[in-house]
Amino acid sequence: MNKLCFKPVALSVSSFIVFTYIICVIYGLIFHEYAMHKAWESLLPGFYWLTWNTFIIGLVESVLYGIYVALIFVPLFNYFNKKYGQTCAGKS
Repeated sequence: MNKLCFKPVALSVSSFIVFTYIICVIYGLIFHEYAMHKAWESLLPGFYWLTWNTFIIGLVESVLYGIYVALIFVPLFNYFNKKYGQTCAGKS
């Protein structure tokens, strides 16, 4: 298996988190889910339900979380893939 590259993983994970964030905010607005508000306020520093400024802060922090995940995951995956990837190739 080839090595993972940082940029595609960071963009993919960041996009996933941003889409999830937007869907959850829309859900919270439609169904007035108080638990949804508290969850995002706990996960995103500076985010309070809901103003345009804090919505943008949530988007930026979602992208930063995606970059953070890629910064940790990509080197770990590449290290373990290099060390153990060949030994399990072809095994189910």
